[in-house]
Amino acid sequence: MMSPSSSAPFWETTPLQDMTTAQWESLCDGCGRCCLHKLRDEETDEIHYTSVACRLLDVSTCRCTDYPQRHRKVQDCITLTPEMVAGLDWLPPDCAYRRLSEGRSLPTWHPLLTGTADSVIESGASAAGRCISERQAGALEDYLVKWPGQPTRKPKKASPQTRPAVRHVRTGTH
Repeated sequence: MMSPSSSAPFWETTPLQDMTTAQWESLCDGCGRCCLHKLRDEETDEIHYTSVACRLLDVSTCRCTDYPQRHRKVQDCITLTPEMVAGLDWLPPDCAYRRLSEGRSLPTWHPLLTGTADSVIESGASAAGRCISERQAGALEDYLVKWPGQPTRKPKKASPQTRPAVRHVRTGTH
């Protein structure tokens, strides 16, 4: 946390495209929601979120198990850039990249504000404990949930939904 006498934090003064790699990476809160598979309705173009995680995501910590090699191992993993943030309709509403690109502030539970990564789990923003690895899941349509695309509030058990006609959406991490 900042002291009253310190200058404004980098995320309030530096445009996304001007951030250093370290600054950019620190914006990721580690919630893991961007690493969950999403489906797009072919008729309505609507995004449907699932609780199925990329095979490289540790579902208990929401950390990539091979971040440096993720692109080699997962072909549809993307590297998020400042230029693409505004055009990605599947980023969680609490995502720091999305919020800052929309001119909003970081969520109150963000680790850059709280000083601890635990705040992400405590706030209910994390997918930790709420997702299943794609290696264990069946059809993605069997795991449709709404919470990854909604503002953070304490998690509750997801209810199944009807199956839309969908196609897989490329997802990724910062």
